[in-house]
Amino acid sequence: MNNTLLENISKTIASLDVNTVSEERKAILNPLVAYLKEKLTENAPIRLNFICTHNSRRSHLSQIWAQTMAAHFNVKNVSCYSGGTEATAMFPKVGETLTNQGFKIAQLSEGSNPVYSVKFSENEPSVIAFSKTYEDAFNPSSEFAAIMTCSSADQGCPMVLGCDKRVAVTYEDPKKSDGTPQQTETYFNRSLEIATEMKFVFGSLVS
Repeated sequence: MNNTLLENISKTIASLDVNTVSEERKAILNPLVAYLKEKLTENAPIRLNFICTHNSRRSHLSQIWAQTMAAHFNVKNVSCYSGGTEATAMFPKVGETLTNQGFKIAQLSEGSNPVYSVKFSENEPSVIAFSKTYEDAFNPSSEFAAIMTCSSADQGCPMVLGCDKRVAVTYEDPKKSDGTPQQTETYFNRSLEIATEMKFVFGSLVS
């Protein structure tokens, strides 16, 4: 395991029980596991682009946790990205939730679509998080897997140009809790759900 992860992130990861991942969800995640194993066998770079409609919530949580779990399990040459069918902004509650789970987040720019640095390790590069379309120049244009994290993006993108694999790993939108007393708990639990499944995915590569 990677000993350079920030202490509170290591504690969060240690608390995640992959045995809670249902057989139904494993069946959804296994095509992603198979893709990663194929790339590792080929000693090829692994590029994952997590896509949802607005690139504001689920896709960012998935991107950041996937990059963190790759580092945690010492899976090399993994680069995780995110995008949407349209650009909005990373929803502030996402950054607040990740901060409470151990990440160090710095806002790098102002405006309606701020850029954030999301640090999970003492030594690994920070994840650069901001909202963008999936085909934005910041993201890879070929030889990547498109991971569809919401059903509307999955249905709204009949084709993701350049990807060599497309996998639907959808999550319920925590946005439904916005403005309610359950908002903090809902975002916290959705983040942990995604983290647990990414722990299952990357842990499957070393078990």
